[in-house]
Amino acid sequence: MRAFQHFFALSVWCAVLSVSGPRAAYAAEVLPGPIPATLIRVVDGDTVEVRARIWLGQEVLVAVRLAGIDAAERRGKCSEERALAEAATDHLRVFEGSAISLHGVAPDKFGGRVQAHVRHLVAGDLSASLLNAGLARAYGGGRRGSWCSGVALID
Repeated sequence: MRAFQHFFALSVWCAVLSVSGPRAAYAAEVLPGPIPATLIRVVDGDTVEVRARIWLGQEVLVAVRLAGIDAAERRGKCSEERALAEAATDHLRVFEGSAISLHGVAPDKFGGRVQAHVRHLVAGDLSASLLNAGLARAYGGGRRGSWCSGVALID
């Protein structure tokens, strides 16, 4: 009986490693770039949809979270946050249709998108552009701060 328990535990451990091994490797993987792309659509103040050229004649449509920043949410908790979110979104909309490049592409904590530094040929890093305009805050992970001053919550 004891031998069976050891065998069972070893089998479960091997199964966990075989399933989590590739995912763990993917989570640590970063593509340095530059990866040529076109900014197709602005989702919100810190997420854009791009068509990236990943190989000769091959492109992929992917959502990209702008690395290093946090922008207010369009469905925010107060009118101040929602206004900042719209301003950040509008700030990025001028780049729709533009040629850009992706740098430091990494998996994002939410499925369905990646995180990267997005650079425009003339304007430079879009995260820095939002920061300089006062429409985003530096963000390195963890808990995000409130965009509301605490006065006008949910209008």
